[in-house]
Amino acid sequence: MPTYGYECKSCGYTFDAFQSMSDEPLQKCPKCGKRIRRLVSGGSGIIFKGSGFYVTDKGKKASEGGDSAKTAPDKSGGTGASPCACCGMSETQACPKAANS
Repeated sequence: MPTYGYECKSCGYTFDAFQSMSDEPLQKCPKCGKRIRRLVSGGSGIIFKGSGFYVTDKGKKASEGGDSAKTAPDKSGGTGASPCACCGMSETQACPKAANS
């Protein structure tokens, strides 16, 4: 359940209320009994959990014995073959430009 901040329009008293999201906003100041308004909060920060969020989670560097020969996956849809020079498709796929030449 979130905590909502409120401010009295008359006396300026500010306070927090722990309410369900489905609860109606409070209407009266607990000090003077006059009308209050709900404040817009900045929210809370984002918490990243798990691996992959820190510099130390990148894996081994090449100097530490990591495999420096790894490459990015083939985005042309092929099986890792080198892409065609004219269209970028893998050599296992039928190149429409190469078939016409």
